[in-house]
Amino acid sequence: MDQQRPDIPNELRELMAEIGPRWSPAKHVKLMLEKFSDVHRMPPTEDVDIRADIAYGVHPRQRFDVYLPADSERGRAAVLFVHGGAFLDGHRNRTDEIYANVVRYFARNGVVGINIGYRLADDTHYPGATEDVAAVVAWTHEHADELGIDRHRVFLMGHSAGAAHTGSYAYDKRRHPAAGSGLAGHLVVSGRVRAETLPENPNAHKVVTYYGTDDPDALADVSPVAHVDASSVPTFIAWAEFENPLIDMHCAELAFRLAQAKRRSPPLIWLRGHNHTSTIAHINTSEDLLGRAMLNFIADPR
Repeated sequence: MDQQRPDIPNELRELMAEIGPRWSPAKHVKLMLEKFSDVHRMPPTEDVDIRADIAYGVHPRQRFDVYLPADSERGRAAVLFVHGGAFLDGHRNRTDEIYANVVRYFARNGVVGINIGYRLADDTHYPGATEDVAAVVAWTHEHADELGIDRHRVFLMGHSAGAAHTGSYAYDKRRHPAAGSGLAGHLVVSGRVRAETLPENPNAHKVVTYYGTDDPDALADVSPVAHVDASSVPTFIAWAEFENPLIDMHCAELAFRLAQAKRRSPPLIWLRGHNHTSTIAHINTSEDLLGRAMLNFIADPR
């Protein structure tokens, strides 16, 4: 056992296996958040420097938290994490442990972690959330020196609907400032990187609420996967065996389009036994396959 990180209890693994293909977004997301929050409360908190609730706009959700490694080294990479929630739900601190577990993991491994809040679809429509992401990327570049961040090593990371927003910024040049994206790479975990209202999508009405249309051509135009090309930033992709409907298909499409454009596959992980929520909630436990793969990508994005 890693003395610095909790194990996932056998009973939780058994519960995940029992739910498996019967995954229900409405019911099981909440259950996984509760169970993994309990897991993350087990060990003592690592010594990281937390600068919480930094405002970047006037809306209450336009806030973020910075997690800095305990030492004072310079020239660090930074990962800016954007949570999910099907466009109308979610919070950067969904519980007292999640999604802080993600940025805490990076900080304890020498990477600055920034946990971004953003406006949801009841307060803004496309591209409002992507503009919020862009504002925090700009803030990170402006404050890089004081945080010990290397401006050439700024990464975005999105989970679920969060990856719709990070993906729009990372790939759609219409969303970039004149100087470019300012990103070294993009990490997608269980990402909703295609906007669609297919019958299998239980959150189709929420897609329409955020994007303001159910027209397939209009939704295709605002989908991150539609803007991938040979110049797209290096990308890491992970998804679960038991995903929210269609999420695995969207992640696979992103991988294919990147491979087709760049003539080689991006780094990928398929997480056996995991579900849409556990992919992100298990980060900073002793199960470190995904975590180490992300750190390797950050060290050498390609």
